[in-house]
Order: sequence, then structure tokens, then C-alpha cells
Amino acid sequence: MLSVARSVRIFLAAEPVDLRNGIDGLGALVKQYGQDPFAGHLFVFVSKRRDRLKILAWDTGGFIIFYKRLEKGRFKMPWPKAGHKTMAIDAAELHLLLDGIDFSQLERPELWQPCARDFAQS
Repeated sequence: MLSVARSVRIFLAAEPVDLRNGIDGLGALVKQYGQDPFAGHLFVFVSKRRDRLKILAWDTGGFIIFYKRLEKGRFKMPWPKAGHKTMAIDAAELHLLLDGIDFSQLERPELWQPCARDFAQS
């Protein structure tokens, strides 16, 4: 299983990608998306048939590619916002995607966020 720190952002390509691309081709796509391939984030690409997936990541001194091919079934892709080339997902959503689970229909509870007045000194 892939372990991802909370500080690492994960970007999922909105459109299918030719997965014959290697590190250089995928890195060029990342740049086309307006992102920095050396930032240490994960960039997820899915094939046209949605049965193959590659993840590009920069690690100290070099790139890493994770590759998964489903023997049966398809990856369940969420729908990105219109006009966006990528969408941000979190580590839990990445794990669901890798397991073939459609997370686009899942509802999460709203997370509590503190407001400035909660920390105001009296």
C-alpha cells in the first residue's frame, strides 16, 4: 500500500493519458497542467480504458513511477469541474481509486474549522 503524508498534494488528471509515456512525457504533462513536477506532489494519470494507472512523484534525487493494471474492472473516476485539467484529491480518495471504489458519490461530513475569534486572547 502507498503511504502519503498529509503535506503531499495529489493531482488527478481529468482526461485519459497515453500511458506509454514515461517519466519525461508525464513530467511534460504536469508542466502543461501548470504544476511543478519537482514539487514532491503525486500526479495521477489513468489510461483511456481506465484499467491502468500511473502515479508520478519526485523523490530525493529522482522520479518514481507507480503503475497499477487492473486484471478485471475499471478505475472509477470522479468528474472534475468543467474546464479543469486536474483535480485535487486526498490520500483516502487515492486509496479508494486504487481499490476501484467510486468515491465520487460518497459524502463526507463537514469538518470543523476554528475561526479567528476562537483563539482571540481575552
